[in-house]
Amino acid sequence: MTTYISALRFEHLREPLGIGTARPRLSWIVESEHAGWTQDAYEIETRGVRVRADSRESVLVNWPFTPLVSRERASARVRVHGPDGWSPWSEEASVEAGLLEPADWTARFVTPGEGSLVRREFQVRAGVRAARLYATALGVYEAELNGRAVGDHVLAPGWTAYERRLRYQTFDVTDLLREGANCLGAMLGDGWYRGRLGFEGKRALYGDRLAWLAQLEIAYDDGTVDRLGTDGSWRAASGPLVSSDLYDGESYDARLERPGWSLPGHQATGWHPVEIVERDLATLVAPEGPPVRRTEILEPVERTTTPSGATLVDFGQNLVGRLRITARGEAGEQVVLRHAEVLQDGEICVAPLRTAKATDVYTLRGAGAETWEPRFTFHGFRYAEISGPVQEVSAVVCHSDLERTGWFGCSDPLVERLHENVVWGMRGNFLDVPTDCPQRDERLGWTGDLQVFAPTATYLYDTAGFLASWLADLAAEQGEDGRVPSVVPDVMEAGVTAAAWGDAAVIVPWTLYRRFGDTGILQRQFASMRAWVDHVAGLAGPDRLWNSGFQFGDWLDPAAPANRPEQASTYPEIVATAYFARSADLLARAAAVLGREEDAARYGDLAAEVRGAFQDEYTTASGRLLSDSPTAYALALRFALLPGRAQRERAAARLVELVRANGYKISTGFVGTPLICDALAEEGHLAAAYRLLAQRECPSWLYPVTMGATTIWERWDSLLPDGTVNPSGMTSFNHYALGAVADWLHRTVAGLAPAEPGYRAIAIAPRPGGGLTRASARLRTPYGLAASSWSVEDGRLTVEATVPANTTARVSLPGEEEHTVGSGTHAWTVPYTDDGAGAAPLTLDSPLAEVADRPGAERVLVEAIVRHMPELAEHVETGLGASAQNMTVREAIALIPGGDHLGAEIESGFARLG
Repeated sequence: MTTYISALRFEHLREPLGIGTARPRLSWIVESEHAGWTQDAYEIETRGVRVRADSRESVLVNWPFTPLVSRERASARVRVHGPDGWSPWSEEASVEAGLLEPADWTARFVTPGEGSLVRREFQVRAGVRAARLYATALGVYEAELNGRAVGDHVLAPGWTAYERRLRYQTFDVTDLLREGANCLGAMLGDGWYRGRLGFEGKRALYGDRLAWLAQLEIAYDDGTVDRLGTDGSWRAASGPLVSSDLYDGESYDARLERPGWSLPGHQATGWHPVEIVERDLATLVAPEGPPVRRTEILEPVERTTTPSGATLVDFGQNLVGRLRITARGEAGEQVVLRHAEVLQDGEICVAPLRTAKATDVYTLRGAGAETWEPRFTFHGFRYAEISGPVQEVSAVVCHSDLERTGWFGCSDPLVERLHENVVWGMRGNFLDVPTDCPQRDERLGWTGDLQVFAPTATYLYDTAGFLASWLADLAAEQGEDGRVPSVVPDVMEAGVTAAAWGDAAVIVPWTLYRRFGDTGILQRQFASMRAWVDHVAGLAGPDRLWNSGFQFGDWLDPAAPANRPEQASTYPEIVATAYFARSADLLARAAAVLGREEDAARYGDLAAEVRGAFQDEYTTASGRLLSDSPTAYALALRFALLPGRAQRERAAARLVELVRANGYKISTGFVGTPLICDALAEEGHLAAAYRLLAQRECPSWLYPVTMGATTIWERWDSLLPDGTVNPSGMTSFNHYALGAVADWLHRTVAGLAPAEPGYRAIAIAPRPGGGLTRASARLRTPYGLAASSWSVEDGRLTVEATVPANTTARVSLPGEEEHTVGSGTHAWTVPYTDDGAGAAPLTLDSPLAEVADRPGAERVLVEAIVRHMPELAEHVETGLGASAQNMTVREAIALIPGGDHLGAEIESGFARLG
């Protein structure tokens, strides 16, 4: 069999049970040994009906049959036609609709009052064919049926804009039922609904009463259906869950457990009637992405005793989740678990947690070995301080169960560790909502963080459904005037309208379209996208310059004051107006994709007007910018704000000058960091981009790696060079935003990028450099596995590529003309010389610019000067300065009193560099 279909899916779901649309789109992946295979027709069959289309489409193909109705299950299979004829039929794939209409619900929300348990016994007849449980909560819940857990979800139903969108879950519980007496129950916790949210200490932002909604539907072989829904007949009680909070942790008293509470026949006292909670069931929606699950178990790498005498466990990796312990002791003894990302003076450092207690407490029942894991909390931690009679402990990693799709590797172990840190940072922060950090009293869905990281996220994992759901919340939370809150879901009453943050409304849908080929997301979000651009147009006014109001700007520019991270070296109005132009342009493109010609023309004209205003106000004819900063030039270059070739070349040259003058250390914040390597590389300054990547001194991407980081930090110096924690009060060791550089690693270093939406055409364009001898990227695209890898040896560059069936690749190799290839495996070898290799040895007569451009050379010079005159340290540690770049090393040290004798030491250091 040379051509076959290896996967058939519905929408963006791996488990399409309880899907929320009547017309689920289909996608399939074709595997073929036929080089250059392309599809020219397909057939889809379901319920005895077969539909044929002469089409190359294989991604998110519209459902061609009668729409599904609530609860309907359908199986489909596909076959495709190509140059080798018809493929065999695929295996059947099944999809099942959830409850699509509010009228499908007969259940009502019930609250246990001050308790945490609800239950109901019922009878089941013989001949069960299938059973489904549809459930959700105001709060978070875990359901049990006949004493067994229902599903494996964590913190269900997750966090959405609860007033407008509340997800429900669908579970197949057929195998949990038994003939005769049965019992269904749930334990409830505060979660996001009633717990503490945000750094202002507020609680119960959505409501003060927990509630559960459940509808159990049992279909029998005789065609009848029994329905059991939550109503006033259910019973409630308190239980062992003393308290639960996402920030502060969970307290559980095993002495208060009610053995058998979810089994039929339970007769314990203390149960009382539930109360009905009124709620508009029209707000219920089916999930579009995967649930949060336990995805990995990590064992400790070290157990030690701290200076204060506490037991300390190190898991070797900063992670997100909770602990699972086994303890043995007397009834009433307590186990206390405290969590932290880093150590300070040998003890767990809780200062970065701010007011979050991150402490779990387990009170033993006193019945031999007791194993416990919190249910309704999560922590960001590498270290745990444990007190009490704990015998075993492991870390349970929790996050949205996204499918891994992208990988990267290279010859530099530090860069590989950097990439791994990006992956772990994403895992921890993609916990139902794309949050800023997972450990302190925040954990909010900051729009700006996600906007810059979305390209990286869509490569590493299949985030299409996850982010589509978040965008639906963004649209739901958007103001009537088009204002986009800074966090989604919006729990900050004093939120601001800010560029780069609010622009997530436009940029994230466009990113999903480019990466997954989903025009549906553009269609669904278009009104939101347009409302945001119109809102900014109103703020900017007729002059098209957004120069008023608060801006986050280039947040956390390393030059900004520690307590004022928005005070960056780039003027905020430059950031704001640049993003205004960018969003207007992308909106015009989205309109064109959707066939909205009038909108495309209107917003295309608006984008041109904003670009013109930017040029008139902030740029000179020669390409200099009012903000003479790397972020300003990166924005202007990447957002096409400089019209002429000469202007672009001068701006790029100035960007290089600034980067070099800063010693190739990072001088950009959240806005500039994702753009700067592309801005350099695409304008012919690839070596400078690699120098930024390879820098190990603070601030840089690799500095945290050298300091032992296992996730991406919030600040470039979250841990100071002396090993102490940055005392700013806003210091996280797990923030993904600055890890957006990984997208450049994938696209440019390894050379794998989308040339058309959804990778229907792939760009294979590796750009070796920086002394790397190899790099590779692999990606499971919507069409199948694509890969690009290269290696350099003996002046030859060898590139290998895998192109999925039904796609093409545009291949661009250094020094070669671009050409197109079809699917299959390919290899090329071309002559290659690293621009940074083979350069003349450095001497005292080398210009300082050459010293700055040679890895490690500037450090040789700086250390020699500082040893001679320590008082100069603060002047030279951040670079040798732009004004001195044309001066030779000999001329520079001659300016230092007594510096002549440094020559031999410096030349010796240069020689060691080779």
